[in-house]
Amino acid sequence: MISEFKRIVNEVSLIAESFLHEFGMEMVDVEFLFENGRWILRVFIDKEEGVTVDDCASVSRELGDLIEAKSIIDYRYVLEVSSPGLNRPLKKESDFMRSIGKMVKLKMSRPINKRRNFIGRVTNVREGRISLLIDDSNLVELPLNEIDKARLKYEFNN
Repeated sequence: MISEFKRIVNEVSLIAESFLHEFGMEMVDVEFLFENGRWILRVFIDKEEGVTVDDCASVSRELGDLIEAKSIIDYRYVLEVSSPGLNRPLKKESDFMRSIGKMVKLKMSRPINKRRNFIGRVTNVREGRISLLIDDSNLVELPLNEIDKARLKYEFNN
């Protein structure tokens, strides 16, 4: 069943990326999970000036029709389209490039320097590596292809 989840996420991602580009939007993430007794397909979208409720409704209609036309999911599910929010997931190298100067929370697929979890400020992204400033004094370089999960960490201004 795990491969079925991956297939659905991959196919929906490909469809979403292709048509969102035409609307000046990008696909940030896709999740397919069983929650509260029902299947949920969550698609997170974004654009430079921010996503509106109308954007989400338009994408939901269009994407729902495309998923149905291509028979990607054979059973009942709920499609949710929304903005990634303040704690935006970071997936692609371009996501990390846009995050230079911002705080992020990372979980590595394997330990680096005997740890898997890092919180710090992105200082550079180059040649498949991210430079992260931890505690304003410790700079670590982490391979992008070994990052399991990454999110922006919202900073509250006092």
